Amino acid sequence: MDSTGTESTAGTGAEKDRAAVSLTKATPAPAPTIPEAPDIQSHDTFVIKKTLSLTAGEYVVSVARPDGSEGEPVAYAREKRLSLRGQVTVYTDASRKSVLAAFKGRDHEVGYMYDVRDASGQSFGSFYEDAGASFLCRTWQVRQPGTMKLTGREHSRVVAFVRFVWEFVPYLEYVPFIWPYRFKYTESGKPLMTVTKKLGLHTRYVLEILAPDIDRRLAIAHTLALDALEVD
Repeated sequence: MDSTGTESTAGTGAEKDRAAVSLTKATPAPAPTIPEAPDIQSHDTFVIKKTLSLTAGEYVVSVARPDGSEGEPVAYAREKRLSLRGQVTVYTDASRKSVLAAFKGRDHEVGYMYDVRDASGQSFGSFYEDAGASFLCRTWQVRQPGTMKLTGREHSRVVAFVRFVWEFVPYLEYVPFIWPYRFKYTESGKPLMTVTKKLGLHTRYVLEILAPDIDRRLAIAHTLALDALEVD
């Protein structure tokens, strides 16, 4: 209060400004929102497209729309060309920072066994080509521990034979096989999954899963292997 009996407000205003600045500094900025990985287990049909460059093959896995076109991308993979085959990592985004699954071949009594692992390195499935049954009709065994054992066979023996011969014609083994083909996966005769390569110059597969218990990560990894391991 001054000599005239009037209360001074100058100091009060300055104190309010300092308090406001202090409050602003004390309030942390909101953390950036990190997008969650897509819930692929809730989807049954996927489209896998591959593009080629001089050094690598790029795969994009998308959820299939009702009309069969590509919807939301849910996985990405890159396979280096002219390198040791049998190892592919699948990511949840195009930046390739978050691992969805990975598979790598190892020596086994059946030839090569491919273990499928998650980001922590934990195995949750495997697959291998059944060499004895693949002479005239390529056959794969897909194992999901504690759940199911799938046998996948090429649907058309004629196409299977043409593809078999194709690989032994000089230089043709490096040319994409443009004719469509299909693998049907069963357990005890019951159809549980199909992988269909579509007709065209561009590599495109449709993965359809008929059983809710099949791990979509395992199914996607195996579908990529059908293409990535085609030329050894």
